[in-house]
Amino acid sequence: MPDFQLEAQHDGPVVGIDEAGRGPLAGPVVAAAVIIDRARVKRRLLALLDDSKRLTAAQRARAYAALCDSDAITIGVGAASARVIDRINVLQANLQAMARAVRAMNATPCFALVDGDRLPQHLPCPGLAVVKGDSKVYAIAAASIIAKVTRDRIMERLDRRYPDYRWLQNAGYGTAIHLAVIERLGATPHHRLTFSPFNRLL
Repeated sequence: MPDFQLEAQHDGPVVGIDEAGRGPLAGPVVAAAVIIDRARVKRRLLALLDDSKRLTAAQRARAYAALCDSDAITIGVGAASARVIDRINVLQANLQAMARAVRAMNATPCFALVDGDRLPQHLPCPGLAVVKGDSKVYAIAAASIIAKVTRDRIMERLDRRYPDYRWLQNAGYGTAIHLAVIERLGATPHHRLTFSPFNRLL
């Protein structure tokens, strides 16, 4: 379970950063940045936080609502579209989305804890990359939930425009049904044309 061990090493606000959507064939990559006020946050909210992949959709929705409703939480969200991913590659697009998420916050952190093994450029503060940070750091776990729920809701909206691709069910990942529809109907503006096997299918 996550804790405050790394956050507590710093006196000022520490931002946790995570992303969702690096692997799908369609849709944006979405990043979230979260600062938790450790002196004000309620234990019952912390009990909801974990790596978003370990939570059910209902648990993520509950945690997302609690995070958005808490006055002890500061949130920023950034994204990079499929076109940006195709132009600069998904890793760079992901790092760009992370930096955007921090800039979108109504706060300036003193330190950043970033899930993974790379730090985005142009952060307003020093930072540390934390492998599997979403299972170790409360702020990163919170960011993973915000990013995942935000991206799922984007894909839900896109599914209403492109229902044949079943993005509500597959979130843009390369499932057998999704690949079959790509072969039949081709690309949408939200597909990542540089991704394999998508580029081969085209």
